Parts: sequence; structure tokens; C-alpha cells
Amino acid sequence: MDNKLKELREAHGYSQDQLAKQLDVSRQTIISIEKGRYNPSLPLALQMGRLFDTHVENIFFLKDGS
Repeated sequence: MDNKLKELREAHGYSQDQLAKQLDVSRQTIISIEKGRYNPSLPLALQMGRLFDTHVENIFFLKDGS
């Protein structure tokens, strides 16, 4: 799964640390998600969507474009 988390985070002016605090996760979690090494749980993905005022599908998507 690919994601646009880094782009959204930067567009909203969050550092990795600030975003981690907003979502109550570690900075390492944010780094791992941005690099595609970790897929967030559904509740965390939904929380991200709410924070960025967008649908989860605008943050995360399948690599094959599906």
C-alpha cells in the first residue's frame, strides 16, 4: 500500500513529531507509515482522515492503482 501521508503532513505544517503527538503514536510510527514499512490500523487511518479533513482513500491507496 502506498500513501500520501508525508505530503499531507507537510501541507498542513506538521513535523513528524507534532503529527505523532496529535495522533497519540510514536514518531517512529509516523516515519514507518510514510516510508511504507507499516500500514496503520483502521482506527488510526480514520483518525488521520479526520485530522486532514479528507477520506482515507485520499491518504492510502493500493500500489497497483486499485
